[in-house]
Amino acid sequence: MTTHTWTARAVVYGVVAFVAAGLLGAVQPETGIPAEVVQLTQFGPALGVAAVALRWPAGTRRLLTASGTRQDSGWPLLATPFLVIALSAGPYALLTGTAHVTDPRSLQHPFVLVAVAQLAGACGEEIGWRCFLQPLLRTRCGPLTTSVAVGAVWGLWHVRVLAEAPAYAAGFLLATVAMSVVLGLALDGTGTGRQRLLLAGGFHALVNLGMLLFMDEETGRTPPMVLFGLACALAAALWVWRERTVTIPRTAS
Repeated sequence: MTTHTWTARAVVYGVVAFVAAGLLGAVQPETGIPAEVVQLTQFGPALGVAAVALRWPAGTRRLLTASGTRQDSGWPLLATPFLVIALSAGPYALLTGTAHVTDPRSLQHPFVLVAVAQLAGACGEEIGWRCFLQPLLRTRCGPLTTSVAVGAVWGLWHVRVLAEAPAYAAGFLLATVAMSVVLGLALDGTGTGRQRLLLAGGFHALVNLGMLLFMDEETGRTPPMVLFGLACALAAALWVWRERTVTIPRTAS
């Protein structure tokens, strides 16, 4: 892949992902689809991938379907959201003196519907971030550098969050970069394209559901978002340590 083609694919994906997300967010109120169930903006990255596939079908297919040899990151990855939520919700409850727990039965829509829709929306994002952009950038950079770059773009893609208080936006950007590091390291060379999509989407959906049930950052309060960002950073540090102390020796042997 030439540098020109590589850059063109990244630019086309990014432009379409950002523009499509904005348009989908604008039309969502007209569709009657509740944001609590799924946010249509989440499908912007999938449309970005589709746009690239129209111009470079073979190369896009290779990125999406490439198979790896690692088979050991599934359960640690899907366990990480529970750690992140515990490290976020626990300190937040201590800080405020109350547990911010939402009974699933109190939601306006059945929790099963919300969970399924969240997974669909998460996969709509992750086919772009972790299944296309991550392997595309990975052809030029190492897994950690690539993950940080994807996480930064992923965070900036949430344009509305950047309009919040500076500390809130900083906590959110820290979270997206840290979660991208977790996902990037866990999925690097792992399984098939379908497996990577389901693992990334599952991780993403579990985080979203955990925040829905145990945090109230959607109110715009800064402390829960900052705590969430710090919890994600700690999880990312654990994954960096795991990769350096477990994966490398095992591969070298």
